[in-house]
Amino acid sequence: MFQGRPVSVVFPAYNEEASIASAVTDFGSLDVVDEVVVVDNNSRDATARRAEAAGARVVREPRQGYGHALRRGLAEAGGEYVVLAEPDGTFMAKDILKLLAFADDFDLVLGTRTTRELIWHGANMGWQLRWGNWIVAKLLQVLFDGPSLSDCGCTLRLIRRSAVQRLLPRFTVGGAHFLPEMVCLALLERQRLVEVPVNYRNRVGESKITGSMHTALRVGAQMLSLILRYRVLGR
Repeated sequence: MFQGRPVSVVFPAYNEEASIASAVTDFGSLDVVDEVVVVDNNSRDATARRAEAAGARVVREPRQGYGHALRRGLAEAGGEYVVLAEPDGTFMAKDILKLLAFADDFDLVLGTRTTRELIWHGANMGWQLRWGNWIVAKLLQVLFDGPSLSDCGCTLRLIRRSAVQRLLPRFTVGGAHFLPEMVCLALLERQRLVEVPVNYRNRVGESKITGSMHTALRVGAQMLSLILRYRVLGR
């Protein structure tokens, strides 16, 4: 509980057996966290079994895709505050407290991985990814007359339950470019947003999204296309 309001943590998971148990334990051990929801997105390994053994509530999402998994997690989470995170060791559980510090005043509190001192040695944040995320974030900021944005691809974020209820019916993206869609829709719905610097560490295993340059470029192009579509069409 945080100020009398329940907090849920949602992990999208696809073949994360090497890290899922420690992630569930780390985040679940925080006093403010009431539940950890793991969305098993067709894992072929022991992800679901290890998550349950560590104390998580596991739900299955048969539609393959990062966005589908996160949308299912948002729908399933019962907290007044819902925190999205990764189960791969890249984010630190204690940074939830940074997000919660702004929860009273904002509908979405977004993590940003752009503070050099908080990017750990070995983290997957090379100049291409860092500047690519920054450019897309700034485009989103300018086109939507939004708040200061610097990282469009950071999973770690907090969403108030009221914002989830407004945004969930409007989501369309099931793939890796879901995160900027959330911001686009939040700005169109006049939700209040703010960014908070968070730690970013080396992940366990290989990223399914930014593990190759080809995939990262494709996702970046999808992000740009989505932002321009929402700016022109509003949907």
